[in-house]
Amino acid sequence: MAFQRDIDGFKTAIESVYADLRDSLLTGAIAPSAKMRVEELRARYGVGSSTVREALSRLLVENLVTTEGQRGVKAAPVSLSDFRELVDMRCMIEVQGVRLAIERGDQDWESGLVVAHHRLARVEESIPAERAKHWEQANRDFHDATVAAHGNRWLADMRDLHQTHWMRYIQIAAPWRKMPIDSRAEHQDIFDAVIARKADDAARLIDRHFRKHASAVEAGLGRK
Repeated sequence: MAFQRDIDGFKTAIESVYADLRDSLLTGAIAPSAKMRVEELRARYGVGSSTVREALSRLLVENLVTTEGQRGVKAAPVSLSDFRELVDMRCMIEVQGVRLAIERGDQDWESGLVVAHHRLARVEESIPAERAKHWEQANRDFHDATVAAHGNRWLADMRDLHQTHWMRYIQIAAPWRKMPIDSRAEHQDIFDAVIARKADDAARLIDRHFRKHASAVEAGLGRK
């Protein structure tokens, strides 16, 4: 039992360090390309080196950190060229996801999409303070709902990964964007196309929507 408690404690410590480092990387609290020395992190969290290394290995799988041979670990860099490649892949994933969802989605999927769209519309039509507080989650829930019926595990994994890095770029490159871009009309058009199962229209609208939002992040990168 003592051995099991030790294992459980070790896992808990890893999860705690991993979660805190991940949040710091996503928000930019740990700057892009910053060195992440094991000894410094071990002292910071009051844990053993093995705990830190395991947490870093998980972040490496998510491409949030990089390694350079024997030179240690760094926070993943950001760049305009990298972001543009990320945008291309994100659009491809979202477009394929919505095409599959339209093809495979049932009535439950439609109902979930209607609910998510209604919530987002309510937020986007609310007063600015309420929009700022609830828009990000409502927006994410809506886009998740549009592709929820795609039924492809690999697409889901890739979508999660790209969405993580998309949010990192927004936090790092465009921290000044405190209020959401006005997307009410765009979201309505996307909803109408998806619910009508017009795959080509939905794909075109989603691709345009994400690329428009990406331009705001590119502007932020240009300021750095």
